[in-house]
Amino acid sequence: MAKFIYSMQNILNLKVKLETQAKNEFAMANAKVNEEEERLKALYDRKEAYSQRLKELYSDKISVLDIKETTNAVEIMELQIEQQKERIRRANSELELAREALKEAMQERQTHEKLRENAFELFKEEVKASENKEIDELVSYRYGQAKED
Repeated sequence: MAKFIYSMQNILNLKVKLETQAKNEFAMANAKVNEEEERLKALYDRKEAYSQRLKELYSDKISVLDIKETTNAVEIMELQIEQQKERIRRANSELELAREALKEAMQERQTHEKLRENAFELFKEEVKASENKEIDELVSYRYGQAKED
């Protein structure tokens, strides 16, 4: 029986590699988003600790210097939180770009796999037609031999 050779197998292999690369980039972008969100959570925790310290300073013996330093620390934390939120927005944008690239790579791979399947079906039909032709020729030959005898 004839062996099936897909003429565009190298393209299909390339599409599979591109999809794998897109999956890796998506995973890296997703990890970056998670890392940035963890940093934001840490900033919120630090801000809460400073706020708690500020409350304690107001209830204790009033030390203007400590209150001012803690108030400044809370304001700095708020600024850092806003900056971190912006980093998260950028990371989410990168994640969405990676998601779209992955989606496109998957669609291209699926398209080429479908083309390969169609080519294989056509190959099977051609092989079947060839086998049927050989059988018909064999039957005709045997029928002709039987008539001569």
